Amino acid sequence: MTSYADISERFFHYLQSDVDTSVGLGLTDKLALLGDPSLAAHQQSVIAAEALLAKVNGAEISAGNFYELLDIDLIKLHLQQDLFFKTLTIDGKPQRRLKPGGVDGISAGIFQLFVNDERSEPERLQDILARVKLAPAYLEQELHVLTQPVKRWLDIEVAQAEGLPELFDNILDWAKSFKFSDMAALQTATTQLKHAIVAYISRLKSLPTTHNFAIGMDKLEQLLALKKIDKTPEQLRQMAADYMCSTATSIETLRQNLVTKYQLDTDTTPAQLHNFLNKRFTVQLKDGELSSVLDIYSAEKSKILDFIQSSNLFPLPFDQDMKILQTPNFLQSVIPAGAMWPPLALREGTQKSLVYLTLKEDELDEHTHLGIPVMMIHEGIPGHHLQFASAALQPSLIRRIFSACEHAEGWTTMLEDYMLDIGYVADNLVDEVRFIAKREISRLVARVGIDLYFMSGDKQFLNVGLELEFNANDPFENAALLLQTATGFTDGRVQAELNWYSTEQGYPLSYLTGNRMVWQLKSDLQTANKKQLSQAELDQEFHRIYLQSGCMPVSLLREVYRHEGLL
Repeated sequence: MTSYADISERFFHYLQSDVDTSVGLGLTDKLALLGDPSLAAHQQSVIAAEALLAKVNGAEISAGNFYELLDIDLIKLHLQQDLFFKTLTIDGKPQRRLKPGGVDGISAGIFQLFVNDERSEPERLQDILARVKLAPAYLEQELHVLTQPVKRWLDIEVAQAEGLPELFDNILDWAKSFKFSDMAALQTATTQLKHAIVAYISRLKSLPTTHNFAIGMDKLEQLLALKKIDKTPEQLRQMAADYMCSTATSIETLRQNLVTKYQLDTDTTPAQLHNFLNKRFTVQLKDGELSSVLDIYSAEKSKILDFIQSSNLFPLPFDQDMKILQTPNFLQSVIPAGAMWPPLALREGTQKSLVYLTLKEDELDEHTHLGIPVMMIHEGIPGHHLQFASAALQPSLIRRIFSACEHAEGWTTMLEDYMLDIGYVADNLVDEVRFIAKREISRLVARVGIDLYFMSGDKQFLNVGLELEFNANDPFENAALLLQTATGFTDGRVQAELNWYSTEQGYPLSYLTGNRMVWQLKSDLQTANKKQLSQAELDQEFHRIYLQSGCMPVSLLREVYRHEGLL
């Protein structure tokens, strides 16, 4: 009989064997290495996943309790999702050969060593030097993998590659400031890498491309099943349309209130009101420096933390930290406004997150005094940072590292409303913040429609209640029309949003899907109230179990609440 401990150990070795996964989780034995982007290595990883999954499926697990059985199910699910994406095809061709990954392959680990490593500077720089030396060969291997990349994905890769030299210049400056002992070697290796990047870009641009990136309805439905989302694509589209309708009603009520408050024309549209509020509550740059916006975010972070501590509604890990940084150039094409890198799940010590904010002169409307509180609620505490800092304390390996985007985004988008409901924002501004938040949250509806459309290729999924005509042959043009209409985002943000929607199949729809699942779960707990708790006590229990149970699909988390006697 195979034990729970044996399966967990095998799963750990599976994770550890992949360089990128190992480094991304905070393990330290492969920091001086780059992964192997070759097709042979890719196929070997598929074989390893299949072998471990067969072992888990065929074993009689001697699990001793509810949580061990839950972990075994999650390990199976993790492996199945790995295999789904590693074996995914488009028009009969492996997606791996259509989706460039050279920039991320060489930069992700180096960037982590640069900005998110607690070791001494010489140790980090030695590992960076080793990786920089390996990077030209990595890019060469990546080019051998690619056959006919998707045009949009190739353009994203080129844009990111063009921003990479700035990263390495910053590393060189940092190394000089610490008088790095191998400075000459780092300069030489960096120069060689810059030449390799220029060649990589040139050869990428010479490749034939395809415009089709749809995976088809069968794969779409399979992915939903693997995410434990018990809805058909059409049911998800209808859910989005219903939410758009209810949100539009809320927006209209708020519009009327604010038009009266600010003595605007009664026929002021939501888009016009949004623009008015953006201008009225714009942030003032200190000495004209975009980076001064980060100070406003930091002040908001402290304000939220004070409110959370006084309310005692969320359990806070003792040793956690969050850094707020400006998005580097090579990441701006895939981070529209802001994003959070969670704590490294297996790193010991302080659970530290990195929040990146994309700051551009023509996109400051994305960062106003009304939007900043919502952004920090979502990305920081009590949002993603608190969620993942809490999960990193989970003794279960799989529940520390499991990627369940509906669980993560459902939590944070629920909080965007909840924190306003419990009085975080002052009464004299709550309508303004809620109006901006409701306009912003309309992106969730658009994301469902666009994600389903991009995966299936079927325009019907764009019909989410806005009565638009989608006549273009270019899927990005149709998607931009929906996103722009639903949100009022700037053109730059629209295109950056669509970039990552197209590359992260199944993630964009997780926001609204998770939001609805989490609110339903919370409502069901309130209806059942099996322990006869007060509203505050129910909220405390809901938050405690959600945060301290670790990461998993919301449908499986529901069973945790049932096991804990709350359902």
